[in-house]
Amino acid sequence: MKTTIIGIAGGTGSGKSTLTARLREHFGENEVSVINHDSYYKRHDEMTYEERCKLNYDHPDSFDTALLVEHLQALRRGESVQVPVYDYTVHNRSDRTETVAPAPVVIVEGILIFAAPELCDLMDLKVFVDTDADVRILRRIVRDVKSRGRTLDSVVTQYLATVKPMHEQFVEPSKRKADLIVPEGGRNKVALDMLIKWVSNHLYAE
Repeated sequence: MKTTIIGIAGGTGSGKSTLTARLREHFGENEVSVINHDSYYKRHDEMTYEERCKLNYDHPDSFDTALLVEHLQALRRGESVQVPVYDYTVHNRSDRTETVAPAPVVIVEGILIFAAPELCDLMDLKVFVDTDADVRILRRIVRDVKSRGRTLDSVVTQYLATVKPMHEQFVEPSKRKADLIVPEGGRNKVALDMLIKWVSNHLYAE
């Protein structure tokens, strides 16, 4: 089985997950496997919760990217992988893993995947989701408060302290590595149709 790896990057709250979900819905779970870079945050059992709260989670060094590279190489060889499960409520990896099976298309999603050359080298297509900063922060607030057990104050503090400066330093410049820039992510029907056609050509090529 030939495996095509697609990277979908963009700032926090840009619409990466929506675009990924639309592609997976169209082609089905048997054709598309998804791996999120966030699952590969480094484990910090040696730190207290308070210390982990102060870490910069928007810097490339906060990820175990080497493990993600290993897993993508394994998926390309047709092997299943055990992906870590990150617990956002305690800012640390849980003891669980989730099995991700090989598929004709593997989507890698994350804010900083294009900032790692070793990841870019594995990708057949690099897509950057470009969304206005005001929209992104509002989406992040709603997501983190509703789904990740955060307070409004903690989300705003983290955004100003690390998310915004790291976006400007690492995420925005990585846009230059993209093969395709998609405004508004999965809500952009024209771009979504283009992506679906590109994937179809690779899935069903003779």
